Amino acid sequence: MTENNYCAYVQEVDGVGATGKTIAEVKESLLDALDFLVESCEDDGEEIPEVLQGNYVIDFKMDVRSFLSVYSGIFTKAGLERLTGINQKQLWHYANGKVTPRRAQVRKIEDALHQLGNELLSIHL
Repeated sequence: MTENNYCAYVQEVDGVGATGKTIAEVKESLLDALDFLVESCEDDGEEIPEVLQGNYVIDFKMDVRSFLSVYSGIFTKAGLERLTGINQKQLWHYANGKVTPRRAQVRKIEDALHQLGNELLSIHL
């Protein structure tokens, strides 16, 4: 996350990145950049980077501070405390960049979100 935009890059492919005002915009721009790279390689007869050959899956990684900022209107600190077991004050420190969470704390947040996501996927209204 930058001052006014979000940014993303592909670890495995040098020079591929994107920016945008929203997470959705960044994802779309990054996927467009990957499509452009593959098409350019095909048109120019160059080798397509190995990770982009055939079917591939894009995993978007986000740091805890950015996550807490992006989804602050959806996940309250109280709600995240209930989901993760991490107290609100500590979450506030993560959100404001006062403290960088240890890997174990990052994993607790990630696991809780994935569990919630799986629960939500099983709901039919």
